[in-house]
Amino acid sequence: MAAQIQLPLDPPHPARPQRNLRALQKLAPVHRVSTAVGDPAWLVTGYQEIKQLLADPRLGRSHHDPENAARSGASELLDGPRGDYETEQKWIATMRSRLQPFFSAGHVKAMRPRVEALTGELLDRLEKQGPPADLAEALALLLPREVIGELLGVPVEERELLDEWTTAVSDARDRERSAAGLAALHRYGHELAARKRAHPTQDVVSWLCEDGTLSDDQIAQLAMGVLFAGYETTATALCVGTALLLDSPEQWRALRENPALAPTAAEESVRVVSRLLPPVIRYTREDLEIAGAEVRRGELVMLDIYAATHDENIFPDPDRFDITREDNPHLCFGFGLRYCIGAPLARLELQAALTQLTARFPRMRLTVPVEDLTVRPGSFAAIPTSLPVTW
Repeated sequence: MAAQIQLPLDPPHPARPQRNLRALQKLAPVHRVSTAVGDPAWLVTGYQEIKQLLADPRLGRSHHDPENAARSGASELLDGPRGDYETEQKWIATMRSRLQPFFSAGHVKAMRPRVEALTGELLDRLEKQGPPADLAEALALLLPREVIGELLGVPVEERELLDEWTTAVSDARDRERSAAGLAALHRYGHELAARKRAHPTQDVVSWLCEDGTLSDDQIAQLAMGVLFAGYETTATALCVGTALLLDSPEQWRALRENPALAPTAAEESVRVVSRLLPPVIRYTREDLEIAGAEVRRGELVMLDIYAATHDENIFPDPDRFDITREDNPHLCFGFGLRYCIGAPLARLELQAALTQLTARFPRMRLTVPVEDLTVRPGSFAAIPTSLPVTW
């Protein structure tokens, strides 16, 4: 059956609900669609269906015929098949076993003083600079980059280059630029591994080099995967959460007066970041049925996390940003085998940033209406181009 629905349905925006997607969600939990580059796919919008499919081993990121696989966009890394079809599950297990120690509850807890200190340093710089300021550049983009840079052992003077390359990689409109960014990241990962083998320090890449079971190519894959996963989405969540807090003075004041709200404020920021993220893409490894739809092996399935996190059956008043939301079973960190191992670190960064920001700048406000904010066009995580503030 030919696709009748053309993606994208709604432009991403931090404060505007995706009305067309929500209307589609009410019709059925799965739909035949055409992607932004014209390829056929299935779009899944039901919360329960998405949750089940995230954990279903019959779906993966690799494809048995990658050259002819459908794509969701032009990003070389994010919009098409990745990995080896025969060894994908084994590689996921290897990746998680090697990286899990760095993202365990104990290790992340030990990182809290450093993350809080980095946050304080960035806010010191912001205070010294004085208003007006761009909070995206001053805090939301810098904090995740500095944290993940230190974790990987990337020298301070080289972290800006990584920002440039990750931005190129996520370009969903220009495959050539995306491929060039991915190649640059991979080369850098190789160079960093070689340096750490010669001069190890206390960081993830040095530890991976000492592991003894991984090639430089595998180390580069792991390190750059951590970089990409740990930077853009956390930065976007911090942008969105901060913007919506600033648009709600009573919630800004509530968090300042009660820092114990930081965990739920961070979780709500993660939930609403789905407004700026594209659907998760998967390829079926065998024929299967999704909510009555017959899906064939090798077809592209797009799991719309925004639809899941705004499902009225799961989230009361889903369009409202509510830092006191207790029951918040969002799927923004995934579910099952592919649950994001960096979730504890992302939560720590968000809690540190939102707590210190509201405490130190009680009168901060946006200088434009939140509805007038714009986002980077064509990027994986549609990061706001700026968050203009004063105080």
